[in-house]
Amino acid sequence: MTEPSTQPRPTLEAVAARAGVSRATVSRVVNGGEGVREPLVERVRRAVDELGYVPNQAARSLVTRRHDAVAVVIAEPETRVFADPFFALQLRGISKELTAHDSQLVLLLTEGRDDHARVARYLAGGHVDGALVFSLHLDDPLPRLIHGVPTVYGGRPGWSDGSRGVVYVDCDNRGGAREAVRHLVGLGRTRVAHITGPLDQTSAVDRLDGFRDVMVDVDPRLIVESDFTPGGGEDAMRQLLDRCPDVDAVFAANDLTAVGAMRVLREQGRRVPEDVAVIGFDDMLPFTEQADPPLTTVRQDIEEMGRLMARLLLRGLERGAAAGVPASVVLPTTLVRRVSA
Repeated sequence: MTEPSTQPRPTLEAVAARAGVSRATVSRVVNGGEGVREPLVERVRRAVDELGYVPNQAARSLVTRRHDAVAVVIAEPETRVFADPFFALQLRGISKELTAHDSQLVLLLTEGRDDHARVARYLAGGHVDGALVFSLHLDDPLPRLIHGVPTVYGGRPGWSDGSRGVVYVDCDNRGGAREAVRHLVGLGRTRVAHITGPLDQTSAVDRLDGFRDVMVDVDPRLIVESDFTPGGGEDAMRQLLDRCPDVDAVFAANDLTAVGAMRVLREQGRRVPEDVAVIGFDDMLPFTEQADPPLTTVRQDIEEMGRLMARLLLRGLERGAAAGVPASVVLPTTLVRRVSA
């Protein structure tokens, strides 16, 4: 068994001696300060590598007022977060961007109402530089509780009045839904149903609005609220078949819901797409390609949305309050045609 090393950790003074510069110069280089000539910067970096020097994060934070850590707050229980590929893709995009900027990701989940105060206390305690918050519900108290913490939201907040004080990254949910439903109508389908997401989330509301933009006089029985899960899609599809046995197309609010709906259609002897065409939303690869049949869906770049959230937050932190609040971003969507419609 190898004995643990008893060698003391290299100090700023040791780095300064190796590089032949002052301690203050080393401190400026290590903490990202300016005003040091490039040849000296290279000497300091070389000495840091040779000695294996690791900056003291607490001391560095006193100088830079930065913690190099960002909280990612997901307003969902962990059973949902770890079962839904959407969250994995968004977290991957966030992680890549933070890693590229040498910043750590701190994941915080809100299982229930009791967790909101805990998350708010943690953010207010100065442990992180800012927060990325997504999957909010309309009555969620988090935005009020974390007031004053630099924050970028994933998805358009339902309480936002469009002011520049709120920064978010979203996709064109309404436009994507319109394109999906127009495609179904273009296939000659006349009894087009919609399985929504939870209508206390703006993404689900926007997709429902896009559906209604095309199906102006839709039979209300053809709209069933669900919860963005496969089980919810199964339950909603059974309701639709009971209410409207002649349904010939379904636009589901996300891919998981669509796959659940197709499972019930198959169980009840309905062929997809011959009898009932089905379209989802998200395009979570390889999930959508491996569906039975492969799923036609509206693609949003989920990983890129995560990257952009982190990028907007870091850019705002680097520029400071004097630069103002960055503009929100709404990404375009694309209909990806496969077998199901």
